[in-house]
Amino acid sequence: MKLFQHLRQPILTHRKRLTSSIGVGLLRNVGSRRGFCASSDDLELKDLMEYMNSLKNYEKSGVPKDAGTDSEDGFDLGRMRRLLELLGNPHSKFKAVHIAGTKGKGSTAAFLSSILRAEGHSVGCYTSPHIQTVRERISMGRFGEPVSAKALRSLFHRIKKILDRAMEVENGRMSHFEVLTAMAFTLFAQENVGIAVIEAGLGGARDATNVICSSGLATSVITTIGEEHLAALGGSLESIATAKSGIIKHGRPVVLGGPFLPRIEHILRDKAFLMSSPVVLASDSGNRSKINGVSMLNGRPFQSCDIVIRVERDLKLFIELLDVKLYMLGTHQLQNAVTATCAALCLRHLGWRISDECIRTGLQQTHLLGRSQFLTSKEAQAIGLSGATILLDGAHTKESARALMETIKMTFPEAGLTLVVAMASDKDHLGFARECLSGGHVNGVVLMEASIAGSKSRTTAASLLRNCWIQASKELGIDVLHDEMSEHQDLSVDQLICLNKLGNKPILAVEASFQASLNTANQILRGRTGDRLGIVVITGSLHIVSLVLATLHHHV
Repeated sequence: MKLFQHLRQPILTHRKRLTSSIGVGLLRNVGSRRGFCASSDDLELKDLMEYMNSLKNYEKSGVPKDAGTDSEDGFDLGRMRRLLELLGNPHSKFKAVHIAGTKGKGSTAAFLSSILRAEGHSVGCYTSPHIQTVRERISMGRFGEPVSAKALRSLFHRIKKILDRAMEVENGRMSHFEVLTAMAFTLFAQENVGIAVIEAGLGGARDATNVICSSGLATSVITTIGEEHLAALGGSLESIATAKSGIIKHGRPVVLGGPFLPRIEHILRDKAFLMSSPVVLASDSGNRSKINGVSMLNGRPFQSCDIVIRVERDLKLFIELLDVKLYMLGTHQLQNAVTATCAALCLRHLGWRISDECIRTGLQQTHLLGRSQFLTSKEAQAIGLSGATILLDGAHTKESARALMETIKMTFPEAGLTLVVAMASDKDHLGFARECLSGGHVNGVVLMEASIAGSKSRTTAASLLRNCWIQASKELGIDVLHDEMSEHQDLSVDQLICLNKLGNKPILAVEASFQASLNTANQILRGRTGDRLGIVVITGSLHIVSLVLATLHHHV
């Protein structure tokens, strides 16, 4: 019997449990297949989704080389402007906060939207990608609910002739993201939102969202600069910074998250100087923010944070918030919260009504599916891991892997970890593996495959992931047990655990299905942790997170 291919039942339970109120009730609002409609409500979107699935979708196929750069090879923003003109230029009818960056865009958008809603503003929020249903990308109003299927369907049928005309004018080149972005802007204008928080899809300069002119922009935000999408954004950190600086508009303030390498910050500041844009640096040494500790409230972990911001250059901003309870965990989420707070203070400086107390409330009420999300005991049972502690996190870069491992170490320093990992083909698999193996008490890693945006074209074979993890373990000097070792190929997981009882070498497994991966992870976990807390961490992409939530949806 080949190692890891046939596992024995039943799944045993663990003694320690962790629950979260981000649970089954929230999952009622999401579908079961990424890019498709699965809930009864979303069946209304069948016509829309068939149309959208006929368009070029770079989330499925990957982004062409240099497509995000401000060059001849970059995306054609003129195409987006022509489409919006046919729709009546809806993006000119509301003020916007435009957010770009390698990591932290979605979380910063969520924090800022929550702050604005806490103050009572009617907020439109546009983010990507979605986890379960395309409706997640567009939220409106004072409660931040995803746009209803009815509203999205009604808009689609109302503008279908315009979309057809645009497709004809553009020789069929309109993309999935361009059409969806135009629909979001049209909905925001239709609903008279007071302000829209808009996340760029790729880069900044040539992103379809970058049609907002300076008169329509309240402030821009650049969260971080990292090496993701290198080929599409010019091949270097400098070219990525240049692309993302394209969202800085004349005379409008820009919030820089960071921290940045000095040469990268210099590029961003140079662009701001050319555009006469005031700069607020969220990671400035004068801003004092820290995590005081991690506690539990109603079964959910939170970090108590102090956020003190004092800005003297360009704009004068100040706030002191002590003991802020953030349910978005980790130092990276504290930085995102600080960046969002700086953006809120910029808006207040510009005349928006935003109180200190509403900033606190907004930060404390923020959560996102698939970001440091612990499942409830009921949810763990629904996916066949009764009693297990399960963490979902869509980390997919080496930086986000490091942040994930640091968050786990801060929250549960003694926990043994079993990882279930699936990744897209254009990610740094080796760097991701290095950060995970070096960052915590890893008992086992189960590698699998997950569709990316409903397609296999960008899926990484589990066998290729295994090779990367083996290489990473060798580079780090960590001995692992895996099914390419001839001396262990005929052992079952239980036998391997018993063989390695004293050595505690991480076990590396490859599985063909999601459920088999969970079963293997649980078997490693129960065999290696005993009475100690063990956590199953499902990570590597938001697409594998989507599989978990889809499974939960079917049990609701």
